[in-house]
Amino acid sequence: MEVKNANAAMLSNYEVFKLLTDLKEKRKDSGKNKNSAGQQNLNTIMYETLKYLSKTPCSRQNPEIVKEFLTTMMPHKLTKAEKLQLLNQRPQTAVEIQLMVEESEERLSEEQIEELIQTVADVLPGDPEQENAAPADAEMEEAVQQS
Repeated sequence: MEVKNANAAMLSNYEVFKLLTDLKEKRKDSGKNKNSAGQQNLNTIMYETLKYLSKTPCSRQNPEIVKEFLTTMMPHKLTKAEKLQLLNQRPQTAVEIQLMVEESEERLSEEQIEELIQTVADVLPGDPEQENAAPADAEMEEAVQQS
């Protein structure tokens, strides 16, 4: 196999999630479910990928959120790859930003890093697993206090 253009396109986790979800629905509707070894491997990869992505914030994103995020990122002069990492990873600390933005110490001030963190928190939906865990933690704490 020959790779013609390695960087033809970079996809966000949301785009991969949407693509696989649509493909799964299309295959379900058409009734095509071949049982060849290659098809079974593809089905396994799709299943595992969707299972993983459904537990990440990308499962709650939509095209409007992605567009709004990219628009608010324009003044920060980040590369496409850096914006994609911020979109996919949803950093919550300065350390996470520094890991994603190359030479962040020279390119970004502390205020800009805080602004990035705030923008990510305001625009992008939260992690569904953390939000599901929070009510359970609160219930557990309440039960402990009552006993």
